[in-house]
Amino acid sequence: MDAYLAGLATESVSETTRDIDLCSTQEMVEMMNREDARVAEAVHAECGHIAQAVDLIYGCLRRGGRLIYLGAGTSGRLGVLDASECPPTFGVDPAMVQGFIAGGDRALRHAVEGCEDSAEDGERLIDELAVGADDAVVGITASGSATYVLAAMRRVKARGGVAIGLCTNAHTRLEEICDVTVAPLVGPEVITGSTRLKSGTAQKMVLNMFTTCAMIKLGKVYGNLMVDLRASNKKLVDRSQRLIMHATGASPEAAARALEAADGHTKLAILMVKTGRDAARAQRLLDSCEGRLRQAIQIAEEEDRNV
Repeated sequence: MDAYLAGLATESVSETTRDIDLCSTQEMVEMMNREDARVAEAVHAECGHIAQAVDLIYGCLRRGGRLIYLGAGTSGRLGVLDASECPPTFGVDPAMVQGFIAGGDRALRHAVEGCEDSAEDGERLIDELAVGADDAVVGITASGSATYVLAAMRRVKARGGVAIGLCTNAHTRLEEICDVTVAPLVGPEVITGSTRLKSGTAQKMVLNMFTTCAMIKLGKVYGNLMVDLRASNKKLVDRSQRLIMHATGASPEAAARALEAADGHTKLAILMVKTGRDAARAQRLLDSCEGRLRQAIQIAEEEDRNV
């Protein structure tokens, strides 16, 4: 028996759910809901570390680097999920945020036994990605001890990259390696050791914060609107037009015309409507502001006042 694993809170037996197999369906659901309600509190307790991690990630992305997630099992799947949602949400290149799971893409659908114990695979991944000083790598492991993740994170540090840990236990081996570690303490799982439950929920909440807050800092959001959106299908065209209307007060017809003139780029269309610039002038203004819509609008307003 591994004394380290035996001492983890997420591996201990929950007293509050010990008799869940005797419960009615309604009682089971309510019991799980009560346990899940504790996750947000655990994440809140880590807000300071989350903010530190976001600033490190933002710094790397602003310098042209990448955010790379890696993990095994549920942890790996959650990283891949968060990475895959960044391009459609924020209009970024898929290479900016990448997710990897021990065992490769096959492990996304099927359990690949033993892969999380391979230090060689973790080290090889970091070398193949040519991780450097401008890259932030997030190692995700509920226990804070998956060999694949620990080896990869040591390799990240050796290559000069930024190492960020995400686990759901205190004082882990992961924490000893990383520049900052986020560790929401969710306690014992509803089903002992099933870290796809509260641990997985906490990890997803933290990953949401990592990418969303970093993208806001990069200017991908205007107010609370998801404006760095390319309207590439019917649903997104409709969403883009509503965003333009909300941001500018334009009519549906005017929003549609602006979106077409902007070749489907929501942010560009908003700037055109707000400032009266054509697509070419508006794009040059956006580029000069590193894509920050609010700053571009302010500059245009100042220019118009000085005319």
